[in-house]
Amino acid sequence: MRKNKKQRLEKKGWKIGTAAEFLDLSEEEIAYIELKLRLSETLKRRRLRQKMTQIQLAELINSSQSRVAKMESGDPSVSIDLLVRSLLALGASSRELGRVVSSPSATAS
Repeated sequence: MRKNKKQRLEKKGWKIGTAAEFLDLSEEEIAYIELKLRLSETLKRRRLRQKMTQIQLAELINSSQSRVAKMESGDPSVSIDLLVRSLLALGASSRELGRVVSSPSATAS
């Protein structure tokens, strides 16, 4: 956001902050959300790299295309367990999963 726009909004009483501040998320909650998003992004990249459709992945993991779409978009209803099992079904190694899990978060201080 441009500095002058931010100043105008704050002058009118608006509070400027992050989604985490707005939702009053703890550091653990932020880390959990970021982990799920990294797993979701990794799943989508791996599927596309293998030139596989969402329908093909759904068949591989005995699920539905809509569930795969939710997995790839970071839908909160998707469990980390399902994301990890799907990545393993696509051939992800333990080392690759470890890199995803251990990669630094965007909000790490």
